[in-house]
Amino acid sequence: MAKNDKKVRIFSALEVANICGVVNQTAINWIKNGYLKAFTTPGGQYRVYSEDLVDFLHSRGMRMPDELQRVLEEQLEVDTILIVDDDRDLNNLVQQYLSKKHPDFEVFQAFDGFEAGRMLAEKKPGLVILDIDLPGVNGHKLARSIKEASGVTKPIIIAVSGLDDPAEQEAMLKEGADAFLAKPLELDALHSKIRELITQRASSE
Repeated sequence: MAKNDKKVRIFSALEVANICGVVNQTAINWIKNGYLKAFTTPGGQYRVYSEDLVDFLHSRGMRMPDELQRVLEEQLEVDTILIVDDDRDLNNLVQQYLSKKHPDFEVFQAFDGFEAGRMLAEKKPGLVILDIDLPGVNGHKLARSIKEASGVTKPIIIAVSGLDDPAEQEAMLKEGADAFLAKPLELDALHSKIRELITQRASSE
């Protein structure tokens, strides 16, 4: 099942209350007082992303309900890939290769840092192939923002660079990357690394 068919779970205030074992008004008060992050629908109803509910529970030392745990496990499944590279020929080559290797996956492309930021928000990919030297917002800043914003469902990040620099590699791994590959990319090695990291993610759930 493609990730876009498996939408990120959003809860109403009443659902939050039921999950947490409190009355509806208590959940609404959490939201109104700024303890629980939420957004408002055009009809004035509160809605809460699953990750924001998890952050709230962690901040209060509350137990993770089984229902919420199942939702998170579904969101951690990797079946969407985002390729971020301003080298269009390479980006297209990787996209075609991965689409053949993983026909059940959705493979998206971004060609600069700004487009990558938009695609990350819209598509919520399970895995990101991230070039470090990007126009707009570079890979270092993107990796940090992904790590800070994505919470428990942070996508797997494979950083790539034309500079096989140990300092660059160490910096990216500290900033949130799960692996580093030097260019020119060997597609079979990339595929092997993707399979390895997806297997690690699945075994950690």
